Amino acid sequence: MKSLPSRLPPFFVLIASAFALAFALVSQYGFGLKPCVLCLTQRIPFVVAGALGALALFGTMARWRRALIALAALAFLVNSGIAVYHVGVEQKWWHSSCAPTEEGPIDVNDLAAMMSKPVEARCDEPAWEWHGITMAAMNIPFSACLALVTLVLLRRMEDR
Repeated sequence: MKSLPSRLPPFFVLIASAFALAFALVSQYGFGLKPCVLCLTQRIPFVVAGALGALALFGTMARWRRALIALAALAFLVNSGIAVYHVGVEQKWWHSSCAPTEEGPIDVNDLAAMMSKPVEARCDEPAWEWHGITMAAMNIPFSACLALVTLVLLRRMEDR
């Protein structure tokens, strides 16, 4: 099996993370899709993986580079898990604090307080879907594949 240059896996992680974050930001600001709390949470592993990829790209010790890339793969896998949880909230399989349930009659004072706050996106109401597939649902295989490809690249990376 031919080994890959030691800078390729970190470069892949950095580019993949930047692409995912750019896609999320274009969806939000370009197309007006308002993200919920879980949508924003799903961006954190991409930031972490991108930072780890950048550190590995500019690092000099091969052992640390391999460890950083392995952690980036773990961040992608964690993101896939967050996306599974988000899809469960969207499908109402379980509840989340960002998808409040109806609790009965609302007091006038509570209603006035709610009206003074900006409207937040609910986690159980997808901002976009295509044939029932939401962005959170698409993030499950996307992040899992990123983790898998990162691990394959890591395995084939030369030790320089």
